[in-house]
Amino acid sequence: MAEVYRGLWVVAYRELLRFTQDRPRMVSSFAFPLMFLLIFGAGFSNIIGTLTPGVDFMMFMYPGIIAMSVLTNSLFAGVSIVWDREFGFLKEVLVAPISRTGVVLGKAIGGSMVALGQTIVLLALAPFMGLTVTPLLLLKLIPTVAIVSLCLSSLGILVASRMRSQQGFQVVIQALIFPLIFLAGVFFPISSAPDWLQVISKINPLTYGVDAIRQIFLGDALAAAAPGREGVALGVTLFDHTMSAGEDLLVMALLGTVLMSAAIWAFSRQE
Repeated sequence: MAEVYRGLWVVAYRELLRFTQDRPRMVSSFAFPLMFLLIFGAGFSNIIGTLTPGVDFMMFMYPGIIAMSVLTNSLFAGVSIVWDREFGFLKEVLVAPISRTGVVLGKAIGGSMVALGQTIVLLALAPFMGLTVTPLLLLKLIPTVAIVSLCLSSLGILVASRMRSQQGFQVVIQALIFPLIFLAGVFFPISSAPDWLQVISKINPLTYGVDAIRQIFLGDALAAAAPGREGVALGVTLFDHTMSAGEDLLVMALLGTVLMSAAIWAFSRQE
């Protein structure tokens, strides 16, 4: 157990250090969500207008952009595994007195720390979206982002465990990112999509992360837009049951446990 904890914190710290020292990666990680927020927000806010009383398109999209930022940073947590393998550093890590479980957990936690830091920076834009950031909101948002990020980091590490080149990993991740984003309800309410698209969206793990973060920000306004009431239903409904933020996080936690276990198994098998 001591080896797991030792490896966990050492690897997590290294991941955070690598991100802070890589300025192009830092700039691009912030530019990506801002581009979507400004272009889609400015382009569609006047056309779409108010989705439900008290919630316009920019307010609706902003929590989704945060979830999108968490997704991109979390999935790319696996790129360091491919980089370390490609340049031979991974062999040095594996012969060190740390467990492979600790390495995988450290990579996931490092990716989550990066995603959480970027989320905190993006919160500076909340007042411009008509949203208020309170201490209570932060207390709810931080563990939510951590759970969502750990789940998605596990997916990135699982993919990376099967890849041998950075180019191949980035192609696969890019092929995953955009379907996950566009099917998660970042830019449109799931309830307004065709039935077949709703089914696919509800299989998407990011959908529940987006919904949990959106409920934290919109709160009563989101509840007021439940099915059968005025406006568009903004939440996620499973079997005629509207998911709460806690239920969304439970789905993410369960899925994250499965993905983390698979990532540890795949990493151990490949190395």
